[in-house]
Amino acid sequence: MNKIYPSAEAALDGLLRDDLLIAAGGFGLCGIPELLIDAIVASGVKNLTIASNNCGVDGFGLGKLLDTRQIKKMMSSYVGENDEFMRQYLSGELEIEFNPQGTLAERMRAGGCGIPGFYTKTGVGTVIAEGKEVKSWNGQDYILEEGIFADLSIVKAWKADDTGNLIFRKTARNFNPPAAMCGKVCVAEVEEIVPRGSLDPDLIHLPGIYVHRLIQGAHEKRIEQRTTRKREDA
Repeated sequence: MNKIYPSAEAALDGLLRDDLLIAAGGFGLCGIPELLIDAIVASGVKNLTIASNNCGVDGFGLGKLLDTRQIKKMMSSYVGENDEFMRQYLSGELEIEFNPQGTLAERMRAGGCGIPGFYTKTGVGTVIAEGKEVKSWNGQDYILEEGIFADLSIVKAWKADDTGNLIFRKTARNFNPPAAMCGKVCVAEVEEIVPRGSLDPDLIHLPGIYVHRLIQGAHEKRIEQRTTRKREDA
C-alpha cells in the first residue's frame, strides 16, 4: 500500500466534507500541519469542529480557517495569541469547548485506544465540570471525560519512512501523537521521508499503523513570540 502522496491536496482527496470533526496536532506554532491546513482552507469545507491545543495565530496555521469562517467549534485549551479567535468567541460566532491540556491530550489518546471515557480530578468544581457525570472514590470527586473519535487527523512530523512510522522533534511531540491516533484516517506531513528500515525502532514515536497518508514538504519556521531589548550603547 503506497502511503506517499504528491501534495496536501492529493492526500486529502476524498476525505473532506462539511461538518467534519478534525484532530489537529501542534503546540503553539510548533509541529502544526500547515500544508494540510492550507489545503483545507482551499477546499472551502465549512462547519468544522477542530480539536487542537490552540488555533494557531492570526493569519497562520489554524488561524487561517478562522479568517475564512470555516470553523464552527474549537475543542481547545488555549485561546491566547490569536485576536480573531478571541473576537469570534466573545461575539458568539465561534463555539468553544474548553479542555485542560492534559485532559485534551488524554481524550485524544483514549479515542485512539478505543476507550470511550475516563475519570479525572482535573476540572472538578469548575466550569469544566458543568454537565458532566461525577463519581467519588475514597472521598474524592472525579468527572467523566469522553474520548475523542475524530473523522480526520492531520499532523506534522520531522521524519517518516514509507510505511508511515513517524519521529517528532521536541515540543511537536506533545499533541501530534495522540491527535494522530484518534482519527479514522490520519494524514501526516513530514520534512523528510527516509528509506524503509533506516529508522531506529527505539526512536519511532508513532507506529505507521496509525498513519494512512503521507506528504513531504518545506515548512515555514515561525517564532510565536519574539521578545527583544534595546542594544546598550557601547
